[in-house]
Amino acid sequence: MTTTPAPVRCLIVDDEPLAHQVLTQFIGQTPGLTLSGKCRNAMEAYEHLAQHPVDLLFLDIEMPLVTGLNFLKSLTHPPKTVLTTAYREYAYEGYELDVLDYLLKPFSYERFMKAVARLPATQPAPPTDTADEKYLLVKERQGLLKVPHRDIVYVEGCKDYVKITTATKSYLLHHTMKEMVEVLGPAFVRVHRSFIVAAAHIRMLQPDNVLLHDNTLLPIGNSHRTDLMLYFKK
Repeated sequence: MTTTPAPVRCLIVDDEPLAHQVLTQFIGQTPGLTLSGKCRNAMEAYEHLAQHPVDLLFLDIEMPLVTGLNFLKSLTHPPKTVLTTAYREYAYEGYELDVLDYLLKPFSYERFMKAVARLPATQPAPPTDTADEKYLLVKERQGLLKVPHRDIVYVEGCKDYVKITTATKSYLLHHTMKEMVEVLGPAFVRVHRSFIVAAAHIRMLQPDNVLLHDNTLLPIGNSHRTDLMLYFKK
């Protein structure tokens, strides 16, 4: 028996009615997302967050009284946040606050999906099979596809993206390798600055490579060699 994962609860904080309309439509047509509420300013957002749990915040920057950035800085435990703004100059400060993404208005549904796909999701543990416990959300044409961690063989860094390789298919995600190490957890080991491997798929450790069960050969980076050997001595 598999437990259906809870939808990602989204909150829109923006003083523009058009932004509310667009984001409400995009959230409504995206599987796995649900709208928790819509706020016109930071004051309304404070009240909403005090009463309702939120997983993902779509936050405008230029708002009256309290800007979106100041609002975000004031939160002790902020939800994952996507900034939405018409101004490019705030991008650096937004990323300094560790936001998921920065959507420049007007943005398309495809660009919206790219931002949402950066959000790792965790499925509640099924009673009988904890291997399905965690998964990644991958953007597909029809919506967001769940790729269970147990299906991942290795991850390869590709500039601003990572390539997730399973036994049957590969997917591109807009994540960093550092983020993937944190998301995937201890069942995966980093063998090189460009490769993270599922430990269960490693067949043999060689002096300069790891050999996987499907005969894929991946390099071992010098800076990761010691940690890799210690990992398998646990």
